Amino acid sequence: MKNQIFVCIIFLLCHGASGGVADSVSVSVMEGDSVTLHTDVKTSQQEEISWYFDDTRIAQITGDQSYICTDVQCNEGTERFRNRLKLDHQTGSLTITNITNTDSGLYKLVILHSSSDSVLIFTVAVQGVPAAERDEIKRKSVKEGESVTLDPDVRKNLKNDLMTWYFTDTLIAEITGDQSKICTDDQCDERFRDRLKLDHQTGSLTIMNIRTTDSGLYKLQISSTNLRRHSISSIKSFDVSVINSGLSSAAVGGICAAAVSVLLLVTLSVICCHRQVRRKDTRLEHSDQVNGVDLSTNQSDIPLMDDAVRDPVSTLML
Repeated sequence: MKNQIFVCIIFLLCHGASGGVADSVSVSVMEGDSVTLHTDVKTSQQEEISWYFDDTRIAQITGDQSYICTDVQCNEGTERFRNRLKLDHQTGSLTITNITNTDSGLYKLVILHSSSDSVLIFTVAVQGVPAAERDEIKRKSVKEGESVTLDPDVRKNLKNDLMTWYFTDTLIAEITGDQSKICTDDQCDERFRDRLKLDHQTGSLTIMNIRTTDSGLYKLQISSTNLRRHSISSIKSFDVSVINSGLSSAAVGGICAAAVSVLLLVTLSVICCHRQVRRKDTRLEHSDQVNGVDLSTNQSDIPLMDDAVRDPVSTLML
């Protein structure tokens, strides 16, 4: 009897409760990351898309988008995810943000078509990370001029994984298969100018000679595709803060130039003052010499007058 029940459960998981053929996709993510479970369809081409977690409906959207619900909107007693679910209205893909280990389990996607339905099972395993280590991974503080490495702590599957780095929603690096490209966007080229280094094995991104303008949110999107072409993507975020180490080289150069200019002005002022003092001394010396000649002439006249005064008779006889 137990074997029959076990076989029945396996049958339901693999083929779906309504008889559709079910595929299975497995994914392992780190606690705190975001993961997207892709439907690989368009809602306009389907009648209804529903998501279940442990047989509890957590999201639903109709083809004409007349009815959309997530989490507690689908079931009033369900508050497990607390606004951490995002439903793509175009594809019906489900994103779980800030994932926790209690979110580990089976996620079932049921797609209703006009004549049949299909079922896809996602097995999500969340690896726990200590809070302190998680904060260290997500938040990076670095001094201006140094280098920082954003390590997603994963190993890339060269055949199936696509790794894409974004900075403020601008593509800055990408690894496709065994190829990689960095900074294809003009805005990115202008900002980083060959200061990025990408590890082809781990997807780690190193920013060299970092600047204060490089502060901000960096996101790594990892997209994986299985043999049946079903895809899952996870997002790792890094908040980078660049500390100003002091004056920039331009500022230091400006200060040095200003100091040299001031020194030259002071030197010129001293030279001018010295020349003026010397000229003044020269004029005074020349004036004293002129005054000395006049005084000697007057003094020669004065004794003659004195003699006349002293001997008036002699003077008259002359």
